Amino acid sequence: MPLRLMTAVTLLFLAGCATTGGDSGGTKQIVPEPVAEVESIPSSTATIDEHLYIPEIEEIPVDTAEQHVHESVWERLIHQFSLPECSTHEESVKWARWYADHPDYMARIFKRAQPWIYHITSEIEDRGLPGELALLPIVESAYDPFAYSRGRALGAWQFIASTGKNYGLNQNWWYDGRRDVWASTDAALEYLSTMAEMFEGDWLLALAGYNSGENRVARQVRKNRAAGKPADFWNLRLPRETRGYVPKLLGLTCLFKYPDQYDFQLPTTPNKQVIAAVDIGQQADLVLVAQMADVPIDVLFTLNPGYNRWATSPDGPYRVVLPLDGAERLQAGLQKIDTGALMRWDQVVVRNGDTLSAISSRHDVPVSVLRTSNNLNGDLIRAGQKLRLPRDEQLLVDPQYAQAAAELQNLQSGLIAADQISHRVRRGESLSVIARRYRVSVKDLQRWNNISDPRRLRAGKTIIVFHQPAEQRPATSGSVKYVVQRGDSLWSIANKYKVKVTDLRSWNSLGSNSLIQPGQSIRIEL
Repeated sequence: MPLRLMTAVTLLFLAGCATTGGDSGGTKQIVPEPVAEVESIPSSTATIDEHLYIPEIEEIPVDTAEQHVHESVWERLIHQFSLPECSTHEESVKWARWYADHPDYMARIFKRAQPWIYHITSEIEDRGLPGELALLPIVESAYDPFAYSRGRALGAWQFIASTGKNYGLNQNWWYDGRRDVWASTDAALEYLSTMAEMFEGDWLLALAGYNSGENRVARQVRKNRAAGKPADFWNLRLPRETRGYVPKLLGLTCLFKYPDQYDFQLPTTPNKQVIAAVDIGQQADLVLVAQMADVPIDVLFTLNPGYNRWATSPDGPYRVVLPLDGAERLQAGLQKIDTGALMRWDQVVVRNGDTLSAISSRHDVPVSVLRTSNNLNGDLIRAGQKLRLPRDEQLLVDPQYAQAAAELQNLQSGLIAADQISHRVRRGESLSVIARRYRVSVKDLQRWNNISDPRRLRAGKTIIVFHQPAEQRPATSGSVKYVVQRGDSLWSIANKYKVKVTDLRSWNSLGSNSLIQPGQSIRIEL
């Protein structure tokens, strides 16, 4: 496959706390309040602030920005604004004032947006869409690709799993396109365009649909029309969050269109590219890619937040985003080598009856190497488990590679979202028992719950477990036992493990009217 260098935009700068739009007020009057936080769940001690790549860009002097509007990507964006006038609704004006009154918050957002705003602006321009859509990730996530909401939406554009899949965002053990800013931008603009067409060009209804679902909005439109009532956004009966969602975006529009009225200084990010994406064309080891591009592994990780593992997905995408100079070095290097050299890991699936020694013999890899490569403390493995095997054992004694690989794993485990589960300790349970149940380590349980001495664990204590979402867990076979938690239902358990409710009933001899209780064990065949 020919290699091609794809133009991209500025760099990923992730700083500060992640936020998203939350409840904002009533129908008639929405009083701005601090924007509710979206969890970037801290499953380890890693923080993105310690690993930022900051491109050295000289900003446009304020006194010349107005004379050269296209030197600033934000000024270029404003020229594409086309939503209804924002200043005609008091709710929107109040939000404009709120944002203007929080300059530190806005400054953090502009730094996070710096990498992607050039690309997003170009995409919007090419599609002929309202420029205000580039402000939507401010409302959704404060431009944090690691943002994770309680509704299990991920990424800068906050896609839930099903909608993401509907718009081409792959989600598997290797990769989650919802965190991939490049891919999710395309999906979000496609989704919004589809809804705008559905609502006959009414972009406020399309935005409401993005927040609460197009079908819900369509039902309210039909209901108002049938009753002879206005069917625009301002007259629909919608959830409280959605009634505040659109005014937030229009408030940002006011802020950008009329900055002088709010004593607000527009950002002057140059209208230029500072990163690029290289399509390698096949699966590649991310550490080896970083070494070839001569880019620190944390820079590669923060520019490619969609990757869950040490390599790109075998099913694609194979795109890697890098600083411009790193992209050029990688592109030049790829012309000189067999790209197969960039994937030195094989993957095997443990079969029934397998042992580490059997796999070692079958693949001619020492047991000690298997343990090191897969972070195994002992020899216990299970059927269906995926193990990686190095094709070149020399990699394990390359200190630079080993250090970068360890850093990548730490970043991924610390910043990639996980489901949070509250587990109430039962009599006789130990941390090791709980760790096996949820397939996590005892050390993680201790860190998440500030437990210095595991022996002091007492029955009745509630501890937190960060449980990786099902679509990111390795495929398994056999059966597992799930302990019902408060608030669980057969439907929620079936959804978590990607099985059918009817199968859950069959496996556990449950009738159609049977109820499940917290603490009850449910058998699940995988």
